[in-house]
Amino acid sequence: MSKVGQIFFRANSRHGLWTIPLLVAVCCCVGLAASTADFASRQNVLNLFAQAAPLILVSIGQMIVILVKGLDLSVGSVVSLTTGILSLNAPVYVTAPAAMLTAAVVGLLNGVAVTRFRVHPIIATLSIMGIAQGAAMFVRPSAGGTVASEIVALVSGQLFGIYMPVVWTIAAVLTGWKIVHASRFGLHLFAIGGGETAGTFGIAEQRNVLAAYVLSSCFAAAAGIFLAGRIASGDPNIGTQYAVDSITAVALGGTQLAGGIGSLHGTLIGCALLALIANGMNLLNVSAFIQTIVKGAILLLVIALQPRKNIGL
Repeated sequence: MSKVGQIFFRANSRHGLWTIPLLVAVCCCVGLAASTADFASRQNVLNLFAQAAPLILVSIGQMIVILVKGLDLSVGSVVSLTTGILSLNAPVYVTAPAAMLTAAVVGLLNGVAVTRFRVHPIIATLSIMGIAQGAAMFVRPSAGGTVASEIVALVSGQLFGIYMPVVWTIAAVLTGWKIVHASRFGLHLFAIGGGETAGTFGIAEQRNVLAAYVLSSCFAAAAGIFLAGRIASGDPNIGTQYAVDSITAVALGGTQLAGGIGSLHGTLIGCALLALIANGMNLLNVSAFIQTIVKGAILLLVIALQPRKNIGL
């Protein structure tokens, strides 16, 4: 482990090191505000919340899985599949529960593959990702359809004077905080991730890991509901970037991919930093291809700086 890695991530801290990303986020805000007048505009701030809300939802679920030494590559496909289901010609009281139930099944399949069949999380969730993406293409072969007005209303407009993307963000944070930092289940997540299980799971651990994967998929479905309401249609490819983006945001926030170390506030800072970088590049008219390269480089850099004993996550 390099000295730089020891400085950047303190292994003896259960929450990980999130202060450096926070400082970088503040510097990004100052730099963007100075370089472009549009950054501090009311409309752009609202756009930031709208862009960040689904990422925050997916990243919270991703963090829950990473805390137990897992990884969920299927979240993007779950997002896409959710928008497809919601765009079917059916009442919202049918499509919304169907979308959440489908997401829960995807999460359960991931958890069973990891705990019962001992499949590595990357391989397990990559396989399920293919299944979920195929289902998304089957349900909605191309972008289109119409989302129920009730779903659109959940994303647009205001609630008690607060814009709905902000409401979604607050709800996601409160829910995530309760799960990770204010429940016995959250303590179990840290205990499983920090323990030396050598790849084996007891009965109690199996239940918690299964629950972690189900929660990850459900958070991804919530992000899909938000996006479906925002674009008012379904899109089988809209979730493509969320697997990598959520892992990057979680890692940026100080959560170690080896498990057992992380925090919700760190993940939120990682999401904010990633959203600021994307928003800034959009305002500066940076090519979408360059943006993808930058995100990939950030993920590689952050993971490279995380301490590890062996080759791997």
